[in-house]
Amino acid sequence: MNSLSIVLPAYNEEQNVARTVEHVSTVAQDLGLDYEIILVNDGSADRTGEIGRQLEQRIPNFRLVEHYPNRGYGGALKAGFAAASKDLIAFFPADGQFDFNEIRLLLDRLDGADIVSGYRSRRRDPLIRKLNALGWNTLVRLLFGYLCRDIDCGFKLFRREILDHVHIESDGAMIDTEFLAGAKARGYRIAEVPVTHLPRTAGEATGANPKVILKAFRDLVRFRRRLSRELRSEKKR
Repeated sequence: MNSLSIVLPAYNEEQNVARTVEHVSTVAQDLGLDYEIILVNDGSADRTGEIGRQLEQRIPNFRLVEHYPNRGYGGALKAGFAAASKDLIAFFPADGQFDFNEIRLLLDRLDGADIVSGYRSRRRDPLIRKLNALGWNTLVRLLFGYLCRDIDCGFKLFRREILDHVHIESDGAMIDTEFLAGAKARGYRIAEVPVTHLPRTAGEATGANPKVILKAFRDLVRFRRRLSRELRSEKKR
């Protein structure tokens, strides 16, 4: 039977983090799997870390990973992946905008796939974020072909062994593209399932920050060059 690491990146989510961790813990216990929950406090300036330390005292199979200063979404995920010890890794945001009960959909779809990416069947985001996502997805497909319909959906599941073959450098919003494109180029299979996207009820999203977007575009171009070099090097071995 597979075991599961659940990585929750969090930045300034004091209003959401306890509720989200408790929800994930309840579902994980019902799955009947060997599991661990890893909350990554990405240099939060609020009480996210303090709340995480309190959760360590009462949530089973829970660990808190913290780093300062803030490294970005990709940096938080990489820290969680490095701490993960189970056969499968799921990542799930601490902002409460998904229903972790739907991890069952991703686990069911894993048969015949190496990565299962959720896609938001009805995206509950402001228009500007939807437009940014449309532009990003279009550009990624032009550069790398079709990866999945909702590249940056924060609810994914994959086999841990992929990290032994796909090198991830991005500390920012580029990490999903880097991971998926790197995995596809090496023959890993990507499946998709629809997931429910819930409106944010507290806290503030950072993904639409112009600086974050510009950095992601720069990283995208650099990554395409790096991936080509990596693949040529691997073919020579």
